Amino acid sequence: MPQVMEFKLPDLGEGLTEAEIVRWLVAVGDVVAIDQPVVEVETAKAMVEVPCPYGGVVTARFGEEGEELPVGAPLITVAVGAESAPAGAVEAVADAQASADAPRPLIGYGSDHSRPARRRRVRPVTAAVSAPVAAPAPVPVAPAAPVAPVVAAGPVPVISPLVRKLARDNGVDLRALRGSGPEGLILRADVEAALRAPEPVAAAPAAAPTGERIPLKGLRGAVAEKLSRSRREIPEATCWVDADATELMAARAAMNAVDGPKISVLALFARICTAALAKYPELNSTVDLAANEIVRLPAVHLGFAAQTGRGLMVPVVRDAHTRSPESLSAEFARLTELARAGKLAPSDLTGGTFTLNNYGVFGVDGSTPIINHPEAAMLGVGRIIPKPWVHRGELAVRQVVQLSLTFDHRVCDGGAAGGFLRYVADCVENPAVLLRSL
Repeated sequence: MPQVMEFKLPDLGEGLTEAEIVRWLVAVGDVVAIDQPVVEVETAKAMVEVPCPYGGVVTARFGEEGEELPVGAPLITVAVGAESAPAGAVEAVADAQASADAPRPLIGYGSDHSRPARRRRVRPVTAAVSAPVAAPAPVPVAPAAPVAPVVAAGPVPVISPLVRKLARDNGVDLRALRGSGPEGLILRADVEAALRAPEPVAAAPAAAPTGERIPLKGLRGAVAEKLSRSRREIPEATCWVDADATELMAARAAMNAVDGPKISVLALFARICTAALAKYPELNSTVDLAANEIVRLPAVHLGFAAQTGRGLMVPVVRDAHTRSPESLSAEFARLTELARAGKLAPSDLTGGTFTLNNYGVFGVDGSTPIINHPEAAMLGVGRIIPKPWVHRGELAVRQVVQLSLTFDHRVCDGGAAGGFLRYVADCVENPAVLLRSL
């Protein structure tokens, strides 16, 4: 007799708590092999095909395409040991349905009760097991069920799918509630209290603005949460300076005049950044709030802002401090191509220690960006355009760029931040300064 195994949505990367089902790769009744991809999901980081660790017949799928699931929610159940789809699938489905008289368990809630019932049926070891087997029906309403929302990870505020569904079915706006659980966690009691409240709560949607509503989820939701967290936690400050980039552009033209791969402007700024971070290591750090410590990081993993069809992404160049301008150019090009194709792995988007933001590509001169949490600083580069500039005592037309540094004031004071930015500007105006650190 086949044993029905439940496969849950695994943790797909650092900081990811949910994923959206893009496309199912198997159907109920299909035979799958161990480690065969069964579903394609989109996280806040990338598109990922999720392999199943079990081989057998698919007996159930949880969630429709376009639906968002939290990490730890059931994805599929597989009848392990079934030889063929028709017999194995029917037997497994019948066995699963017999374990409870309720409909298909709610994602992230009912599965934890139905699965133990099946285990007891497959492995009747002691007499103590036989008593619970006789009462599978009460499982969906067991008092312990509301505890599941606290265990399952989810978006902020952290709530269970059960509570979310209860609110949605009754028209309760979760954003209007103040959770009574730890760190504002919205509990079932909070939603039930809102349902018992007077009618004015229901009248609020009438005053809501009309227009197109776009769900704040996936990449957009992740960006919103990360930027909001940065603003909540980081006391940021920004300083900026104009620099004459004429000599830097001339040096780049000379590099690209010889045979070999072309060097990008971004790669030159990246190389200057890594040299500046070597002089001012406090800006290549992070704050550990739990330990109340500043952690200075030994390696520079340089993130760079890339605008894609899916939105803003920040791929990370590993060990940027060990790379030449040529190597940096190649890696920027590779990661940008993957980002625009939606093929970046979660590991390509995590672990950055410092970010370089070239907003000059949008035709703007300056900006005060939000720090990419949990990093401590970000260098912004505006457009390089001809401007009047005093050069060697005379007014001349030079290639001028505005540079800005946004930094976490907890890790350093203005002296270090100003010194970093001044060194970057000096290297831009006179690239020979950079030779001293090579």
